[in-house]
Amino acid sequence: MNTKTDTSPTIFELVSGLEIHVQLNTASKIFSSDSAAFGAKPNEHISPVSLALPGALPKLNKEVTAKAIRMGLALNCTINQTNFFDRKNYFYADLPKGYQITQDKKPVCQNGYIDLVLSDGTEKRIGINRIHMEEDAGKSIHDQNDAYSFVDLNRAGVPLIEIVTEPDIRSAEEASVLLSEIRKLVRHLDVSDGNMEEGSLRCDANISIRELGDTEFGTRCEVKNLNSIRNVRRAMEFEFFRQQEVVTAGGVIIQSTLTFDADKGTTAPMRTKEMANDYRYFPDPDLPPIYISDEWLNQLKAAMPVLPKEITAKLVADFGISNAEASIFAEDTELLNYLNLALLEVRHPKSLINWLAGPVRALLNEQQLTIDALKIEPKQLAEIINLVDEKKITQHIALQQLLPAIQLNPEKDIITLAEEMNLLIVENKDELSEFADQVLAKFKPQVEAYKKGKKGVLGLFVGEIMKLAQGKADPQKINELLQDKLK
Repeated sequence: MNTKTDTSPTIFELVSGLEIHVQLNTASKIFSSDSAAFGAKPNEHISPVSLALPGALPKLNKEVTAKAIRMGLALNCTINQTNFFDRKNYFYADLPKGYQITQDKKPVCQNGYIDLVLSDGTEKRIGINRIHMEEDAGKSIHDQNDAYSFVDLNRAGVPLIEIVTEPDIRSAEEASVLLSEIRKLVRHLDVSDGNMEEGSLRCDANISIRELGDTEFGTRCEVKNLNSIRNVRRAMEFEFFRQQEVVTAGGVIIQSTLTFDADKGTTAPMRTKEMANDYRYFPDPDLPPIYISDEWLNQLKAAMPVLPKEITAKLVADFGISNAEASIFAEDTELLNYLNLALLEVRHPKSLINWLAGPVRALLNEQQLTIDALKIEPKQLAEIINLVDEKKITQHIALQQLLPAIQLNPEKDIITLAEEMNLLIVENKDELSEFADQVLAKFKPQVEAYKKGKKGVLGLFVGEIMKLAQGKADPQKINELLQDKLK
């Protein structure tokens, strides 16, 4: 993102990198057997380890390392087969130990990248500096009492990975696309639910500016705890313009940590930015180094699923659909599985894709369901689509009547149910011809308009005949019948 201010000919560019915190969806915490589930009563999921009681020792949850490696492989990282944990020392009320167990000098994954496709179709590669494992802190609650703050330690020790990008981001759009892609990946790999509203995915944005053409980095400010993709974009745009105003007015950017006010769309300082030496990192003496064997790493590599980008490309190539249509399935593993099962039964794959991407998704949204909760089996949906494609039932009746009926009677045979409900198209040409005559007689002015070249009224005639036929007629055949009568 480049811009030119009103008061100076200097053109600045944005320079940014993201620190993305991903809460892993393991059953237990990173260093204890406490539940890591969201939504419990305050301080329900705690133990001597979570409370940092004297003598309580951490023990690493192996699944945390496995999920970190999966994410590293997806982001083209080098996997450090020997890595270790460090202590990051700082005081905060919801950090019982007075330090956070994290990784500093030797993280589990390093030196990766992700390729983004921007809205104008251009590609941008963003470097991934590192992915490290760490524990989350607890939660301070300040709005329960006027005199006191409360602390909930359910979240203390919940496993996180932090994905740190290189300062390769040059626009708010790139940042938002990057965060969207990371959210897709964590869900696709079953690493996290990626729910930003519940804090499963959080982002800190490091933002600086420099004159276009400069190679040196400017002084950066870090905007903390951005909890939506939209807010990442808004905060970055505001901070970019704020820093330009400061510099063009002759001021100096002070390295600091900022908070973002989502209501006002502005940033404000929280504190001056800490440096690494402020945290006094040193290797954690209670946790041994992690050794990832060749055998285990190869097992994890072999178990990696096909990634969304590859799925999208294959769907486009196989079915001639757009990238946007293909990405609907690439981003939703359950929907993709449903598609693959239904493809075994459907006669026209493109029809199935259109149904799943259109009316079926609309139905799921309306009923607030996921595809695996839909009481219509893939084979049943394929049968319904085949009936529509064979002109045995109209799509409108299939959607409005047959789909709801099969949801209430999932054990029923599709064709039997359609027959019982009298939904199938009845090929009675004489009856359709009579309906057509009635409609044309009723709408004589429109008939004259049609004959004078106003062809759009044909849709009116078709719709009226469909009403008389109670929807059980093929619109295309009605169309042909009308054109013959109107010649």
